[in-house]
Amino acid sequence: MVDLLHSEKILVLDYGSQYTQLIARRVRESGAYCEIHPWSMEPEEIRAFAPRGIILSGGHHSVYDAGAPGMNEAVLSQEVPILGICYGMHLLARHFGGEVSPSQTREYGHALIHGMGKDRAFPGGFMDQGEGRVWMSHGDHVTRVPFGFQELAKSDNGILAAMEHEDLAILGVQFHPEVNHTVNGAQFIQGFVRDVCGCSGLWTAGHVIEHEIALAREKVGADRVILGLSGGVDSAVTAVLLHRAIGDQLTCVFVDNGLLRLNEGEEVMATFANHLGVKVIRIDAEARFLARLAGVADPEQKRKIIGHTFIEVFEEEAKKIEGARWLAQGTIYPDVIESAGAKTKAATNIKSHHNVGGLPERMGLKLLEPLRELFKDEVRSVGLELGLPARMILRHPFPGPGLGVRILGEVKKEFADLLRRADAIYLEELYSTGHYDKISQAFAVFLPVKSVGVMGDGRSYDYVVALRAVETRDFMTATWYPMPHDLLSKIASRIINEVKGINRVVYDITSKPPGTIEWE
Repeated sequence: MVDLLHSEKILVLDYGSQYTQLIARRVRESGAYCEIHPWSMEPEEIRAFAPRGIILSGGHHSVYDAGAPGMNEAVLSQEVPILGICYGMHLLARHFGGEVSPSQTREYGHALIHGMGKDRAFPGGFMDQGEGRVWMSHGDHVTRVPFGFQELAKSDNGILAAMEHEDLAILGVQFHPEVNHTVNGAQFIQGFVRDVCGCSGLWTAGHVIEHEIALAREKVGADRVILGLSGGVDSAVTAVLLHRAIGDQLTCVFVDNGLLRLNEGEEVMATFANHLGVKVIRIDAEARFLARLAGVADPEQKRKIIGHTFIEVFEEEAKKIEGARWLAQGTIYPDVIESAGAKTKAATNIKSHHNVGGLPERMGLKLLEPLRELFKDEVRSVGLELGLPARMILRHPFPGPGLGVRILGEVKKEFADLLRRADAIYLEELYSTGHYDKISQAFAVFLPVKSVGVMGDGRSYDYVVALRAVETRDFMTATWYPMPHDLLSKIASRIINEVKGINRVVYDITSKPPGTIEWE
C-alpha cells in the first residue's frame, strides 16, 4: 500500500512546553502530518522519520541551567528547515554562538512586536504591515544573535522577538505563534509548513479516511472485528469508519450502564443500527453497574468500578461473537502522548491498551486503532466527512464513567434519573438559544444534599443540582461562561417545575484553576 498521507512530515521536538500539542495541531491544520517526540529523540529515529521540517518547542527551563535539555545535534544534520519557538529559539542562539540572558523585563501575555525592515519576510505573510500582536511567555531572551543570523523583530520593550539565519532555513521566534492570542499565528505556521518546508497539503479528512479504510482492509482481511461502542465521538467515528471499510465484519457492542444521558441509548441505536446500517448489540447492564456502585462515594473508586464492570460485560458479550480476531478502539493521538508518561512525554513509548485495559491479551485479540494519529478536532472533521450527525459529532465532552462522576457521593438510580432529566432541560435551552455552540462544555451536577424550599402553599425538602458551563481552547485552563441571567432563570424554573425531587438550582462560577471542569 502506497502511503502518500505520511509522505510529508513535520517533526515537533518537545522541550516541555504546555503548548506543544497546540504546535502539532496547527501543523496538521496546515495540511501536513506531524508527530511529537521528546527532544532527546535518537538520531537514527529522526533519520527514519525523514521530516520535511523540524520545530523545537518552548519549555520552562533556562538554557544555562545545569541539566537543562540541550540541542539535539541530529536536528542540524537533517539539513531541513528549523523553527525554534521560545526555548527553541534560545537553544538555536546558544548553539550557534549567541547569548541568552535573564530578562530584566519579563514578558508574559500580549505584546506588540515591530519588524526590523529586513528584506526577508516572515512565513505566510505574517507581519506584512511591519508589526504584530503576539503572545509572550518568557523570563529569558536572546541578548546577542549568533554570527550569520539577522534580527527580524523586537518587542515594545526592546527584546528580540525573532531572528533568522542569513543563508539557511533556520528561524527563531520568542513569541508563541501556536496560541490563538497571537494574531495570524496559524498563518505563520502554515507559511512555515507550506512555503518553507514545501509541504503541499496532503493531510486532509478525506485523505485520512481513504488511508485508514485501505489500511483496515489490508490488516483485517476476512477476520471479524468487535468494538465497544460508548456513544461518544471517538468510538462513534471509529465504528462508522470501520463499517465503511469492512461492513458486516464489524460488530459493535453497546453497553448501557444506566449512567447515560436522557434517551442516549435509543439515539445511539437509531443512528448506528437503523440509519447507518452498523451491526450493534445493545446490552442493558444498568442493574449490574448500580449494584456494584451501591454504597461507594469515593470518585476514583467509582471510576474503577465502572471501568472494570464495563470490561466484564463487554468480554462476556464479545466471547459470543464467532470468528472475532480484532478489538477496535477509539484511541486518539492525545491518548498516545499521555500514555507515554509525564516525565519524558515520549510519544513512541505507547501504552497499548489505553481504553480497555488488558482486554486484547485476555481475549487473544489483535488491536485496531484507526484514529490513533488524530487530534480531537481532526476526529470531528473525519466524523462529519463520514456523514455522522453534526449534533452528535460537535457535542460537548462526556466523561467515560458517564453520570457516575456527575453524581457526587453514592450513585443511585433515583439520583441518575433526576440528573438525566435536569441535564436534558439545561442542554435543550442552551441549544434553542444558540448558546450551546459558544460554550466548550456544559452539564448539570447532582448534589446529594437536600434543602428547604417553598412550592405552592407547602414546604418542600428536595435535592440540589449545580449547572456548569465553561469556555476553553485546550481544556488545560477554563473560565466560567457568563450565562445571561434571564436564561439562567428560565433554566432553573424549568428544572424545578418539571423535575419532581429538585427544588434548588445553583450556577458554578469557578474557573480552572483553581477548580477542575468536572466536579469529580
